[in-house]
Amino acid sequence: MIYFSNTKILSILLVIFIALMFAVPNFFSKDQLNSFPSFIPKQQVNLGLDLQGGSHLLLEVDTVEIVKERLENLNSDVRRVLKKNNIQYSNFKNTDDNLKFVVEEFPAEIQKEILEISVSNSQNILQMGDQTNLVITRDENQVSISFTDEFIKLAVSNAVAQSLEIVRRRIDELGTREPSIQRQGSSRIIIQLPGIDDPDRIKALLGQTAKLTFQLVDTSTNYDPLNPKKAPVGSEILPSDTDDSFKYIVKKRVMVGGENLVDAQPGFDPQTNEPIVSFRFDRLGASKFGRVTQQNVGKPFAIILDDTVISAPVIREAILGGSGQISGGFDSEEANDLAILLRAGALPAPLIILEERSVGPDLGADSIEAGQYAAIIGFVAVIIFMMFVYRYFGFLADIALIINLFMVLGILSLFQATLTLPGIAGIILTIGMAVDANVLIFERVKEEIRSGSKMINAVENGYKRALSTILDANITTLIAAVILFFMASGPVRGFSITLAIGIFTSVFTAFTFTRLLISIYAKSLKPSLVGMKIND
Repeated sequence: MIYFSNTKILSILLVIFIALMFAVPNFFSKDQLNSFPSFIPKQQVNLGLDLQGGSHLLLEVDTVEIVKERLENLNSDVRRVLKKNNIQYSNFKNTDDNLKFVVEEFPAEIQKEILEISVSNSQNILQMGDQTNLVITRDENQVSISFTDEFIKLAVSNAVAQSLEIVRRRIDELGTREPSIQRQGSSRIIIQLPGIDDPDRIKALLGQTAKLTFQLVDTSTNYDPLNPKKAPVGSEILPSDTDDSFKYIVKKRVMVGGENLVDAQPGFDPQTNEPIVSFRFDRLGASKFGRVTQQNVGKPFAIILDDTVISAPVIREAILGGSGQISGGFDSEEANDLAILLRAGALPAPLIILEERSVGPDLGADSIEAGQYAAIIGFVAVIIFMMFVYRYFGFLADIALIINLFMVLGILSLFQATLTLPGIAGIILTIGMAVDANVLIFERVKEEIRSGSKMINAVENGYKRALSTILDANITTLIAAVILFFMASGPVRGFSITLAIGIFTSVFTAFTFTRLLISIYAKSLKPSLVGMKIND
């Protein structure tokens, strides 16, 4: 219908006004936006790594370390079973992929017990069900125990997924805007950080496993740097975070683990004013921490991060509240980073940096400038073509095209989308596609006029007959954009997003705003001109 009710007109204008409100902030700086009234939207389109510059990191989860850690856990389980059943063994050692030991007798009942313990552990961690995860072989007196290939594959996949989530939490804690964190292949993670051209701090955060443990210091002996000796049975020697020449002898038993932490915040000691990190345990951790401190008053308690003692305070009194603090002579930024690491959780395995690339701001500026020139040239070319071919109708379509671009920008700003160079290509493509609907409609209108229809009837019939063609063309393009979004990654997804948004806005402007303008124009014609051609 060429008739528009007042309600429909107001609805069209309201939608366009809201889109313009969200698009306008992109033409002002942050400082200027802060001076605007609070009711005005202040969201801006985020620029991607290729436009703004930043850091690109390719990480790989150390899968060897994953298998090694699980073998160490299996080591203690197997020793415990052998000792409980009074089985004499010798030459017990770990290799890269299995356990080996020599034993005179190895009954089937012992093998079954080891398998049951291992299956129980895998059920808790990897949810493998009742499926066995070990391969036990015996060659005379030599016993070899290794994990199945399926278990290793599942363990690696689980560790990579967990690492991906922890990496995302650590980076989010830094307040980085629109980071891109994606899994690549079976064990790699790609990180793109727009606006960060110095990745050293990011690498420091991601390079730490952040495995936190609380263990008692072994006070039965002292470490002598001039005469170093092996640690007593049940203890280990660990370096100090503050003094390279000094080492601690701590008991291997973990009294409380970092998995029981629920919060960690940086702060300052009210007495010394030095930076500290305050931490808080969950109910189970608080109970363990309270019991340990109550039973070991007057003894040093080592706080260990990634096999390094960062602090070893003496327990003055029982700490029953489930909270405490870490002070290690670090500055404010180190305290903040440590708090971030503890809050995000420990990585299941170390991350290896395979590739590091910094994109400077000059490249981003060049990309933006090139994109602007391309958009302006394409925009001007389309405007000139439409006005040359369709005259006044083309002028109305050009107005709708400008509104269409502002709507795309407003929607991107509303959802805080990240604009990349392929995204700009999608917008440029939208400029060309936005007039396709109008071209189809105008050609239909011209056909109606040639067949003798009056202007008002020609416009109404032209819109009706072009509708199915326009919908078919845009729906197929939208399907392609959706497939690109779900099948592709990175910048290609940015292209598909701007393309999809452009399809919706171009159809909206063609069948509402442009139609409204043409209906007003057609009704305003003098009766003698109602049958005029649209390109006269």
